[in-house]
Amino acid sequence: MPVSDRSAPELPALADACLGFLAENPEELLAFMQFAGLTPDALRSAVGTQRLQHGLIDYFAANETILLALCANSGTTPEQFMRIWHRLNKVE
Repeated sequence: MPVSDRSAPELPALADACLGFLAENPEELLAFMQFAGLTPDALRSAVGTQRLQHGLIDYFAANETILLALCANSGTTPEQFMRIWHRLNKVE
């Protein structure tokens, strides 16, 4: 494992950071919910699920502006984030 990966967050922690970022940015939260087709109740029910975690990572990976803002605020590098995204989307 490369040295830079040792401090990389795991999927649940990274997804929680994504959700926290959205919670602090209501316009972005609304955009994510619309993109994912989630109502407030559905989002609450999905918190902690692997499906929501993957959706959050995909959403941030596709939106450079919020990806960079999240990384700046969380201490995660864009490279660490994208390695997790690639691992989730690896085609076997």
